Amino acid sequence: MSTAITEWGGGFPSQSGSPAMLPVALEEFRRHKLMLIGAFAVIALAALALGILMPKRYTSSTTILVEEGNIIGPLMEGRAVPTGVANRASIAREVAFSRKVMEDILKVGGWLQSNPSALDKERRIEQITDRTRISNPRENLIEIDYTDSDPRRSYEVTKRFGDLIIQESLAAKERESREAFEFIDTQVTQYHRKLTDAEAKLEAYRQANPDSRPGMAADVNTRISELRRQVDGSRMDLLDLHSQESALHSQISGESEISAVQTRAGQLRARMAELQTERDRLLLNYTEQYPDVVRVQHQLTDLQDDLKREATRRESRLADSPGASDGSVTMNPLYAELRSKLADARQRSASTSARVANSGALLNQEMARSGRIAQSESALAELTRDYEVNRDLYQDLLKRRENARVSMNLDAEHRGLSFRIQEPAAVPLRHSGLRLLYICLAGLAMAVALPILFLFGKLRMDPRIRSPGEIERKAGLPLLGVVPRMATAERRTQTTRTNAVATLLVAAVFAAYGLTLAMKLANPS
Repeated sequence: MSTAITEWGGGFPSQSGSPAMLPVALEEFRRHKLMLIGAFAVIALAALALGILMPKRYTSSTTILVEEGNIIGPLMEGRAVPTGVANRASIAREVAFSRKVMEDILKVGGWLQSNPSALDKERRIEQITDRTRISNPRENLIEIDYTDSDPRRSYEVTKRFGDLIIQESLAAKERESREAFEFIDTQVTQYHRKLTDAEAKLEAYRQANPDSRPGMAADVNTRISELRRQVDGSRMDLLDLHSQESALHSQISGESEISAVQTRAGQLRARMAELQTERDRLLLNYTEQYPDVVRVQHQLTDLQDDLKREATRRESRLADSPGASDGSVTMNPLYAELRSKLADARQRSASTSARVANSGALLNQEMARSGRIAQSESALAELTRDYEVNRDLYQDLLKRRENARVSMNLDAEHRGLSFRIQEPAAVPLRHSGLRLLYICLAGLAMAVALPILFLFGKLRMDPRIRSPGEIERKAGLPLLGVVPRMATAERRTQTTRTNAVATLLVAAVFAAYGLTLAMKLANPS
């Protein structure tokens, strides 16, 4: 059977796993040892150089505590308006990066010694802004971090940032309180002038319109109600009096003015009849010698004598004047009483009518007065409303001005919201960022990993056959034998030289790393 060597497509043998790949990989490593170890040395030394040449960054930080929980707060509650913590913490960045503060920072950092141009200043300010971090770890804390290549300058800039933020924040707070007081004081002056004008207009209107004084409308309405009750009551009384007059007229028309006409003799006889009746009553209980009976008997005797004399006189008068009357006229007392009541009723009726007329006239006057008050109510209400609004605003502004005055005094004496350095800035002793040890370890790891990855990638992508088993699998024929590689003297010399160079490269890498780490330990900064 003849043997032929043919180029087959493929790379790694089909057997997957490390046992089948490692021999081939080791063989390739021996063939390209110098190149792979050279790549290892280059990558490791490049990483070491990067760690050594990388600029060091030093970060200094300071913490500002915003205090407002002091004894002044509860005592001045409701009288002063302290500035809020959240507001001051939120504007710390604006305060720190303001033009005034940044000019001072450039001076402290020594960047103005070379007299830079305006453009250079702007670039330096942008760099400082990028390297400065201002945060709020808690509600009442402001943390400032600044990073620089010079540890001393990092400390100076951070310390100055903290001082300037406190200084500018207190100044801004004091300025805000003073501006608020001045604004409120200006408003107080304006509203005092408006209140004076409104009061003068209201007083002038009341003097020109006496009925527009406060409470006049209620007094007029009360007076109108009272007059209406008087008019209604007088009219009812007048109706009653008219009814009484009519009744008295009816009674008088049914009575006679004269009740009776009686003579002298008739009167004597009537008196004698009364005495005779009394004598008979006394005799029922007493004798004729009883004094009262004797007295009555004497009176009867006297009346009989008077009756005889009256008869004689009557006869003589009749003889002289045949038509003369000898009797007396008696007036009717009921008639006289009814006439007196009628006159009184007429007098009261006239008085009531006059009272009705007078009350009606007064009622008309009060109604006209009420109409005038109603007409002036709109103008009076507008003037009163302007006066009350200006008065309320003026009084409220007075209170607010005093509160603003107290707040301004508190801020001027730094008794309200205050700032204090909680953690002062310090000169950083160690630089920030990746340490040289970490860079060296990462460089060694990459120096080892990258050549190995390159080796396995080359084995994967190279189509040449590198194992006898691959020939049997590809050709499907049994392999009769393998011709081993023969090492000549020249090849052995080349291999020895290659191993020596590779060893020197590895030794140089570790020597460089060891020397660098030793120097780093000797000089930690």
